Amino acid sequence: MLMLRWIILLLLVASAVCFALFAGTREARYKTLGLVILKWTLLAAAGFFAVLIAQNILTS
Repeated sequence: MLMLRWIILLLLVASAVCFALFAGTREARYKTLGLVILKWTLLAAAGFFAVLIAQNILTS
């Protein structure tokens, strides 16, 4: 669980770095990459929290 939290945090940082590179260079590939990383990170986080909620519901 802790490892998944760190992975999600690192992916969010990677997305922020891509957006910062886009702001500095105005190259569209950084914005596109940042959006792709952000989209998949949010999907992974939603899945992670869905598993936590399901686990809580099933154990109580």
